[in-house]
Amino acid sequence: MANTQHPEIRAFFDEPTNTVSYLVWDEATMDGVVIDPVLGFNHRSGEASAKSPDAILSAAAEAGIRIKKVLETHAHADHLSGAPYIKLKTGAAVCIGEHIRDVQRIFRPVFNAQDVSGEGAEFDHLFKDGERFAIGNLEAEVIYTPGHTPACVSYKIGDTVFVGDTLFMPDYGTARADFPGGDARTLYRSIHRLLTLPPETRLFMCHDYKAPGRDHYAWETTVGKERERNLHVHDGVTEDEFVAMRTARDAKLAAPLLLLPSIQVNIRAGKLPPAESNGVHYLKVPVKLVS
Repeated sequence: MANTQHPEIRAFFDEPTNTVSYLVWDEATMDGVVIDPVLGFNHRSGEASAKSPDAILSAAAEAGIRIKKVLETHAHADHLSGAPYIKLKTGAAVCIGEHIRDVQRIFRPVFNAQDVSGEGAEFDHLFKDGERFAIGNLEAEVIYTPGHTPACVSYKIGDTVFVGDTLFMPDYGTARADFPGGDARTLYRSIHRLLTLPPETRLFMCHDYKAPGRDHYAWETTVGKERERNLHVHDGVTEDEFVAMRTARDAKLAAPLLLLPSIQVNIRAGKLPPAESNGVHYLKVPVKLVS
């Protein structure tokens, strides 16, 4: 399988959720994939919007790109996935790491989601660590990078890696590790697995929030820059130092605004919970009385 070193990449930034989705393709064959698409969702009204995936689909159609797969880096906790919409429009397979099963088993009882298999059957394909697949003439490899969640994977495509929520831009640091099944020590080891790649390897983030002192959004960096400048895991930061920092920092973070709707949709591969007898889909909010 030939390995074109430089895939074509177009980024789509969803400012309401600070999420970056990617259209990635092989220029020789015009086969492509979409990584981490976002479905717009207004939590106040319950209205969903396909504006973001429609922009990706329009760009692909204009360029003549055939979307073969939708690649999810993990079950996102801050936005609803646009994967099923893209699948509906293109027939693309929706793929995620095989440890999505762990996330489903954690959250199925939280939402009493009896329709969720717990075996990942909602997705078209579950990737194993190290699995390789083709995007036209491009060779892609799956790298298991848990810690933010138990199911996180990164996708290495040519000279680029799409890191999901494992890393942020060097001036912003790293992802939180306090969600159920997350672990700061595991996150540190996953990050260092990525940082052993050649220093010129390009890294593409899933989110950006503008670090203090930076007035523009950014989502592309390199392994070398992360090793040199990352606030949390630059060269010389020990695992214990990182765990202490990450644990203290996470204790002060609020839950993401769309946490509850996102998780119960995304463990279903982006599909809504089954409609009730009146034909309406409902998202649940578990209620806890805190004294």
